[in-house]
Amino acid sequence: MAKRVAYRKNKQNRVSMFLVTLVVGILLIVVSVRKAGLKDQLEGLQHRKDQLDAEITAEEQRSLDIEEYRKYTQTDAYKEEIARDKLGLVYPDEIIIKKEKE
Repeated sequence: MAKRVAYRKNKQNRVSMFLVTLVVGILLIVVSVRKAGLKDQLEGLQHRKDQLDAEITAEEQRSLDIEEYRKYTQTDAYKEEIARDKLGLVYPDEIIIKKEKE
């Protein structure tokens, strides 16, 4: 009778060990698949971050250019340029030379 009890326990232990091994194996497969998906997602997000960093750098440069232009528009040189180009004004002692139409 002791042999039967020992045999049953041994058989139950084998089944239990098989089930535990099966569950651990399934968990490993699930974790591996999920890891691959997360890795792809991480690469996509890293690429998007790089793009956004490049856009930020470009916009910062654009902001600096705009600020520089704003300062330039407040100078006398800018006012003179606009007066000459847009309004056609000249200094009283200047001579205007125009090309003849052909």
